[in-house]
Amino acid sequence: MLDRILRLFPRRTGAAPIVPEKSVAGRTLLLMITIMSFLSAVTLGGVVLVQKSAIAWSADVGREVTIQIRPVDGQQIDTSVRSAVSLAQSTPGVTAARALTVEESQKLLEPWLGAGLDLTAIEVPRLIVVQLADPVDADIEGLARNLESVPGASLDTHAAWRQQLNTMSGTIVFSGLMVLVLIGAATVLAIVFATRGTMATNREIVDVLHFIGASNRFIAGAFQGRFLSIGLQGGLLGAVAALLFFTLIGTAAGNMLSSEAGAQVGVLFGRFALGADGIVGIAAVVPVIAALTAITSRVTVRRYLSEAS
Repeated sequence: MLDRILRLFPRRTGAAPIVPEKSVAGRTLLLMITIMSFLSAVTLGGVVLVQKSAIAWSADVGREVTIQIRPVDGQQIDTSVRSAVSLAQSTPGVTAARALTVEESQKLLEPWLGAGLDLTAIEVPRLIVVQLADPVDADIEGLARNLESVPGASLDTHAAWRQQLNTMSGTIVFSGLMVLVLIGAATVLAIVFATRGTMATNREIVDVLHFIGASNRFIAGAFQGRFLSIGLQGGLLGAVAALLFFTLIGTAAGNMLSSEAGAQVGVLFGRFALGADGIVGIAAVVPVIAALTAITSRVTVRRYLSEAS
C-alpha cells in the first residue's frame, strides 16, 4: 500500500523527499566529509611513512656496530686500529670492517667544531665501522671480549639510538591514532547536527510519511541511503586529494629542496613514498567514512523520531 502511494509522487521517491540531493545541507556535509576524509588520510599516510622510515632506519642501525679507538699514552693508535679491524673481521657474523681515515674522522667533528679547523695537532679518536650479516647471529659479546685486549678500544652497538628511535616512532604512531579518533569524533558530531537540521527542515515531509503509514525504520533507511552516498563521495574525494598531496609533496621534496635538506626530510619520511600498504590504508578510509556517516545518520534519525513521537 505504501509503495503504491509513493508511486503517485515520482519526484519524491527514495531519499529525495527527506534529504534533497541538491540541498545546501547536503553540499555542506559533503564538503565537510571530504575535508575530514582528507585529514584522516593524510594523518594515516604520515603515520605509515614515519613508521616505515623508523623500521628501515632501525634495521640499518642494527646491522652496524662501531668500534672506537681512543688515544692511549705509549700506544700507537694505528696499531690498535689494525688489531681491532682484524678482530672484527674474524668475528662470526661480521661481513666487513673498515677503519675511517683521519680525514673522515675529522669530518665527523665539523658539525660541532665548524669547518676549516686544523686538527692535526689533536689526536682524534679513530672509528671502525663493522657491518653485520645478521644482528641476531653475530657474536657481538665475543667481539666485545676480544676488544678488551686492544688499548683504548670500546664497542658501541647503537642500542641507545635504536631505543630512542623506537620510542619516537611509537609516540608518533600513538599521536596519529589519537588524531584519527578526534577527527572521527568531529565527523560524527557534524553528521549528527546535519541530520537533525535536515530533519527539522523537512519536518512536514516526515509528518506526511508518518500519516501515510511510513515507519521510523523506513524513514531512517531513507536517510541512511542518502548519507551513505554523501559519505562515499566525500571519502573518495578526500582519499584522492590525499594521494595527490603525497605525490606533490614527494615531487617537491625531490626537486625543490637542496640535497642536505632533502636528505634530512628523507630520513624522517622516506621521500614520501607511501608504498602499497600506505595506499591500501588511505583507500580503506573511504568505506570507513561512508559506514560511519550512514550509521550515525540512521541512529540520529531513529532517536529524533523517537523523541518527536
